[in-house]
Amino acid sequence: MSFTVELIICALVLLGGLFALLGSIGVLKMSDFYTRLHAPTLAATVGMGSLLIASIIAFTVREQRLSAHELLITLFVMITAPVTAHMLAKVALHQRQQSVANTRNQALTEKIRKRLPPE
Repeated sequence: MSFTVELIICALVLLGGLFALLGSIGVLKMSDFYTRLHAPTLAATVGMGSLLIASIIAFTVREQRLSAHELLITLFVMITAPVTAHMLAKVALHQRQQSVANTRNQALTEKIRKRLPPE
C-alpha cells in the first residue's frame, strides 16, 4: 500500500473519529431532546460514512477488488439513521416532549400534534 493511500485512509479515519467525538459531545451539551437528536444523527451519517469509505479504500487496495460489504453497510446507515431520527422526533413531538423556549416555529408543533392520522 502506497504512502498516499495510507495518508488518505488515515485522514478519513481521523475525520470519522472527529465527527463521532463531536456527536458524543453534542449529546452531552445540547439542552433538549430535539437538539440532542441532531448531533448523533450527523455523527452517524458523516462520521460512519468517513470510516466506511476508509475501510472500502483499505480493503479494495489490499485485496485488489472492490469490497462490497462496506458499500452495503454505508447504504444501510445512510438510510436508517435519518429515518430513525425522524421517527424519534415524531414520537417525542406526540409525547409532548418539551423543547427549548427560544425554538423557532413553536406554533407549528401544536398544529402537527393535532393532525389526525391518514385514513
